[in-house]
Amino acid sequence: MKKVIVIGAGFSGLSTAALLAKAGFEVDVIEKHEMSGGRARKFSDKGFTFDMGPSWYWMPDVFERYFELFGKKTSDYYKLIRLDPSYTIYFGPGDKIDLPANTQALYNLFDSIEPGSGNKLKVFLEEAAFKYEIGIKNLVFKPNKSAFEYLDLKIMRSALKMHVIKSFHSYIRKFFTHPKLLRILEFPILFLGATAEKTPALYSLMNYGDMILGTWYPEGGMFKVVEGFQKVAEEMGARFHFNEEVKKFEYTNNKITAVVTSKGSYEADYVIASADYHHVEQKILPEQYRNYKPAYWDSRTMSPSSLIYYLGIDKKLDGMQHHTLIFNKDFEKHAQQIYETPQWPENPSVYLSCTSQTDATTAPKGKENLFILIPVAPGLNDTDEIREHYFDFSVQRIEETLNISFKDDIIFKRNYSNRDFAKDYYAFKGNAYGLANTLMQTAILKPSMFNKKLPNLLYTGQLTIPGPGVPPAIISGQIAADQIIKKEKN
Repeated sequence: MKKVIVIGAGFSGLSTAALLAKAGFEVDVIEKHEMSGGRARKFSDKGFTFDMGPSWYWMPDVFERYFELFGKKTSDYYKLIRLDPSYTIYFGPGDKIDLPANTQALYNLFDSIEPGSGNKLKVFLEEAAFKYEIGIKNLVFKPNKSAFEYLDLKIMRSALKMHVIKSFHSYIRKFFTHPKLLRILEFPILFLGATAEKTPALYSLMNYGDMILGTWYPEGGMFKVVEGFQKVAEEMGARFHFNEEVKKFEYTNNKITAVVTSKGSYEADYVIASADYHHVEQKILPEQYRNYKPAYWDSRTMSPSSLIYYLGIDKKLDGMQHHTLIFNKDFEKHAQQIYETPQWPENPSVYLSCTSQTDATTAPKGKENLFILIPVAPGLNDTDEIREHYFDFSVQRIEETLNISFKDDIIFKRNYSNRDFAKDYYAFKGNAYGLANTLMQTAILKPSMFNKKLPNLLYTGQLTIPGPGVPPAIISGQIAADQIIKKEKN
C-alpha cells in the first residue's frame, strides 16, 4: 500500500485525501490548525457561531458529483436551503434590488429596469450555460501538463463560443446598458482578481452559476460542508493529524519525508501540498527542488484579500437579508484600488452575510450573527487603526443604507484581514482568494500542479489549477488524486 501525505485540510486537501484513500492509498492529512477547513474554518463565542471564510454556496452540482464518487449524496451530510431572494443589492439608501431565485421573476426584474432586457438575459444565460457545461465538465479537469490537452474536438469546436479573448466588460455591454444591470452581472467576478476589462468573458459562466443554479445555504453553516468532506475521507480510511505543521522536506530514495514540529516526521511515496503553494515551495522545500524563483511569484497577479468583521448583535435587524451587497457610487474606482493601484479604498463596497436570518442556530434567540466583508488589495500595510477606521465606515454605511441602527447593540466583535491570512494560512501577500483568473493566468499559464524536479510531489488548491473558490478547490483535489492514481496504474 503506497503512502500519501496531504499537507493542509482545506477543501482541496480533503477532496484529494478521500479519493486517494478510496483508491487504496494509506493517507495521512497533516493540518496546522485544530480543525479541518482551512479558510472555511469556524469559531464560536458568546453563543454566536461564525463561518470564518466562504459564505456563498454556489455551483451545487460540483458538490453533488463529488459525493457521488463515493456513492453518497450531499443530503447524507448536510441539508441545503435555496435562498430567495438569492441576495439583495443596495445602490444607495432605499434603492435596492432583491435578486429572485425564480428564473421568470428574474427576467421580469430585468425588463422592469431596462425594457427588452429580459429576453436579452435569456440569450446571455444560454451562452453562459454553454460555457458552464464545457468549462466545468471539461476544461477545469485538465491537469494542464501541456497545451496539447486542449486539442480536443469538442473544445476546439467550442472555442469561439467560449469568448476566452473577449473581455467581460465589453461582452456584457453587448446585451445591457443600464448601470444597475451591469453591476448585477459584474458582481460575481469581483473576487476573480481583475477588473471586468481584464477578465475573460468566459467567466459569464459565473452568472449561470449564480442566476440559474442558485444561491444555497447549508443548514448549520458552511462548516457543515467541511465536516461532510472530512467524514467521507475518514470513512474511506484517511487519518487526520491536527495541530501539526510541516516545517521542511527531505528527499531520499524516491521517498519524501515531511518533518513536523515536535511530532517527528512522516515518510511517504507521494506528497500533496494543499497548503499555500508559495509557502510550501519557497519556505519548506529545499531550493534545488523548487519550480519557480521568488521573482516569478512577485510577478503574479493575486485575487483580493478581505477585511472582515464578525459581529454579534443584541437584537434582530429588521429588513436584513441573508446576503446583502452595498455597492458604492464609484464601483469601478473600488475595483481599481484593488487591482490597478493597490491601496486601501476610499469609498468601498461592502458585503454582509447574516446567517441568523436563515438559521437560528448561529446566534442566540433574538440576536443576529453579522459578517461584514470589504474586498481589499493584497499586500497592504494592515494596522489596527486602519481596521477601526473601516469598521466605523462600514457600520455607518450599513445603518444609513438599510435605515437601521445597531452600533450600540454590538456585544461581540472580532476582525480579520491581510496579516491574519498571512499568519494563519501563510497566504502569499495576505491574499484571501488565491491567484487571479486573468487571461495570462489561465489553464497552462497558472503555476503547475506538478513539481518538475520531484515526480512524487504535487500542488493543489487556489494557487494552481483550476483557480480560486470552493468548487475549484474541490476539483483541484480531484485532479491531483486522479494523476497519482493513473501513475500507479501505469
